[in-house]
Amino acid sequence: MSSGISKFAGLLLGAVGLILPIAAAHAVDWVRVPGKDVILLYPAQMSWELLLTQADHSGAKKFRDGKDCRGCHEGEEKASGTLLVTDKHVEPAPIAAKPGFLKANVKVAHDATRLYIHLEFDPGQQPNAGMDKDFSTKVAVMIDDGGVTEATRAGCWAACHDNSARMASGGDADTTKYLVRSRAAMSRQGGAQIKPADELAKIRAENGYLEYWQARLKPGAAPEVVDGTVLEKREERAGPVVTAEASEKGSQWSVTFSRPLAAGPGYKSFQPGKTYTVGFSVHAGHTAKRFHYVSLEKTLVLDGGKADFIAAAN
Repeated sequence: MSSGISKFAGLLLGAVGLILPIAAAHAVDWVRVPGKDVILLYPAQMSWELLLTQADHSGAKKFRDGKDCRGCHEGEEKASGTLLVTDKHVEPAPIAAKPGFLKANVKVAHDATRLYIHLEFDPGQQPNAGMDKDFSTKVAVMIDDGGVTEATRAGCWAACHDNSARMASGGDADTTKYLVRSRAAMSRQGGAQIKPADELAKIRAENGYLEYWQARLKPGAAPEVVDGTVLEKREERAGPVVTAEASEKGSQWSVTFSRPLAAGPGYKSFQPGKTYTVGFSVHAGHTAKRFHYVSLEKTLVLDGGKADFIAAAN
């Protein structure tokens, strides 16, 4: 009898051990955390190079002189996305009836060991683009800790270039997102020649890369999560440390990302007193690559300070 009880107790403790990590992920009471609405716009083929070219972007001189994207365009995201989604000058392959923007409500928090980013969004009535047959919806977060100046100034556009896949000079090439600093030279068409491995290693050591998280969503199933970096290319890790939970109610998704504050080499270290740049993106309607919605650059701090999002201790 005592042996049976011991065996039962062991099974029970094992079950509790399995439950605890799941419970920890639910530790944040999101009802009590203030959120902020972020408008994500459809960017078409707007690239980093286009932002710098006066003939293509009326604000190019202001941008080159130091004004950031949100300094000119914050509050215009709905109008800009609605224009870009059908503008043949920057969208040569428009998706019929594609909405030009969507809204996400974003909340952030942290505990002693982890950072949490919670997003709620409704993709709306999305036509099926047929590009990603497995996932109709994907949501991502891109993060910088000051190591990438372009990200501080332009958020996700820091990694968006004219010669990337499905961009104006990229066509059907498989060039992924990358950063200017990884290229030997840049032109209006982007940069083709990648710097030598030793130079890239030096840039990484100086935190000159972006970190990204992505959750690929399917109704009724656990999200498929990837994390990785962007430097000379967009590179997924074989074993992500980022986790995510997701649920769908009606047409609204609720997604919570979680990552250790200190995750080791190749990950940004989250700590109070430091300002981080964050960008958000959503693929909706079975789209892939550049056919997504993106936010302007936003800021994040832990515990206190001046930023769009303040992750309070939970």
